[in-house]
This record gives sequence, structure tokens and C-alpha cells, in this order.
Amino acid sequence: MALKYITDESFQALAKDKKVLARFDFNVPMDKNDPTKIADSTRIDEAIETIQAILDLKPKKLILMSHFGRPKGKVDPQYSLEPVAKYLAEKLGQEVLLTETALDRGIKTLLGLNESKIVMLQNLRFHPEEEANDRDFARTLSTYGDVFVFDAFGAAHRKHASTYEINAFFKNKAFGGLLLKREVESLDKVVNDPVKPFVAIVGGAKVSDKIKIIDMLLVSVDKLLIGGAMAYPFLKAQGHTIGTSLCTDEDVSLARRILNTPSKGKIVLPSDHIVSSTFGGLPSEINQVNIPDGQMGLDIGPSTLQNFNDYLASAKTVLWNGPMGLFENPSFAKGTLGIAKTLSTLKAFTLVGGGDSVSAVKMSGLSDKMSHISTGGGASLEYIENGTLPGIQALKFGID
Repeated sequence: MALKYITDESFQALAKDKKVLARFDFNVPMDKNDPTKIADSTRIDEAIETIQAILDLKPKKLILMSHFGRPKGKVDPQYSLEPVAKYLAEKLGQEVLLTETALDRGIKTLLGLNESKIVMLQNLRFHPEEEANDRDFARTLSTYGDVFVFDAFGAAHRKHASTYEINAFFKNKAFGGLLLKREVESLDKVVNDPVKPFVAIVGGAKVSDKIKIIDMLLVSVDKLLIGGAMAYPFLKAQGHTIGTSLCTDEDVSLARRILNTPSKGKIVLPSDHIVSSTFGGLPSEINQVNIPDGQMGLDIGPSTLQNFNDYLASAKTVLWNGPMGLFENPSFAKGTLGIAKTLSTLKAFTLVGGGDSVSAVKMSGLSDKMSHISTGGGASLEYIENGTLPGIQALKFGID
């Protein structure tokens, strides 16, 4: 059964003069120095196309809902959606009315008024029922709209009231938004039938966090390039010394298991490193695979970057998840930024998923050169592992 999107004629017929309830992921990072300022508006910007497409259909009302931060089921002013409502109002050039809560008694009255086309519900996670996937809470939310749009890809891996249970109340009236469409179509190019050669680059901190995706990728990739702290347990499992580099016994045993599979020949590990005696300290280059005692690996070395680039040169599909080192520090950013630069030049489908990889690509200024940058770190990983997500399954098939 195909997923229905707002481009579907049936949605366009349902939306006109009706109340459209839409779930987005407006969980954006805020400026550390000014908590009222949005630090990165990407997730909101990516949703505007869907919002505008709905408004173009002349609905009676558009009701926006999202979670924001981790208020743990309590009202917490620092997690108010007010900065998001203000930002959207500026971008759309019209008022966005923010309710006091998502269960405000006045919401129904508000929805009956002719003023204010766009209403935003206050943070769903102010209510413990949201994360508990509470059916009554989902039912109450559903009464605000005649038709439901789900565009919160970044929250689609959560079985929450507004992402999962709510679908029970919109039989044949639930549709995906345009961001969800882009995410699913892009990820399917990696999951279902990647054009070969398919090369995946995996970095980040812990093997245990990404063991499922490594297992899954080893089935379909031609090469798996492993960098960042992810590489040290593999090197240790091969018998190399890794100094004081980040590594746990659990990760070494997982790496050893992977290196004992028939797919081990697909794995490419660093052959040299940029190290320091302290985390983020003065960098030095180690032109060999073994890291001396008292030194920790904090980036891949130039030979490794060249080797990785050689494998990427002929790739037709590339998935990148996780940085090659401590890229936030310029002394240890060459590996990560070097990968970004290489990907920007390829005649290949390039998909970047995972928070740190996305940050690195943005830092490189090459975002527009990637085929697709996923807005959902955890969600994109789970989609690649499982081929779908709970929120997408519920939207596609409905729930009873």
C-alpha cells in the first residue's frame, strides 16, 4: 500500500474549507547565549513548503503541532514554542497564534473564529500523555482537525500520541507532508536498491550505538569506510595499539564479531591518525596504524583520507553517518571536512544522515552539493535499519 501525500487529489478535495491538523518537528536548537533565539532553523525551514502548500488549498484553519526539547511532561517556559511561532509568522507573513497548552479549553472556540488562519498548539511534551502514546490525548488532539498531515520525519521513530496513536482517528484522512516525501524517497534509494558501487562512511563514537546499521550495511555495501572513534575498537580487535583513544571492551567484542564475518573484506579502517596527548590538545601526525601509549586518536590522517577518497571516487551511491574526528576543533577537522569536500564533487547520490554529520556538512558550506541531508538523525538511522518507522507505518496502514 502506497503512502498518500498532500499532493494526492484526495487530500486537495478534503482540505478546502476544512480544518487541517498537521504534525511537524520543530525541535530546533536554541542559541546558548540567547535562549529566545533559534540557533539552526533548518527543521522549520524544511517544513515551510508543506505549510504553504496546505495554505494554498484554502483550508478553514491550519493547526500546527510539535514537541520541543525534553520538558518531561511538565509545563516549562524554556521549552515554549513561542520562538518557533514568531519565526514562522515572519517567514509566512501572517499571524501564527500560539495556544496556552495543547489541551486549552479555548482551542475549540478559537478554531471557530474567522481570524487567525494558523494556530499552533503549545509544546505537546508539556503533557505526559504525549510520550505515553495515550489514546485519549490522541483523541482530543484529533478533534481539532478534519484531516491530518504528518510531516515530522525527525519524530517518526517515536510511538507517541501525536505521531502514532492519532492515526486511529483519521481513517483515510491521514497524509504525509512534502518533507516526509523527500525523506522517504531519498532513504529508499539507499535501503531498497542502491545504485552500485555503494559506499557507506560511518563515524561517531560508539560501535554499540551503530551495530545494527553496520550489520545491515555490510549486506548491501561494496565498501564500508569506518573513521572517528568508531574505528579504534576495530583496530584494537585486529591487534593494533590505540593509546588512550576512546574505546570500550563492549565495542571491541562487537568489532571482533563483525571482523569474523564473511563481509570483513568490505571494511576499510584508518592507516594513520591525527592524535594528541589530551582531548582537543595540540595535534600531531602519526604516520602508521598503531597509536603510541599516551596518545589519543582525534581524526583520520592524510593517507587515510586519500584512501577513503579513492574508494569514493567511483561510487554511485554514498551514505555518510558520523564524523571522522573531533571536527568542532579546527585542529581535528581535516578528515571530516575532507570527506564533505569529496562528496560535493561526486556524480553520485549522496545522503547525509545523523546530527553530527549534518553539522559538519553545514560547517563545510557544501550542504547544497549533497543530494539529500536528512532532518532526522535517529529516525534516518532506524529507517535504514528497518526499512520503515512506526509513524510512517501508522500513517500508511492506520491503526485500530
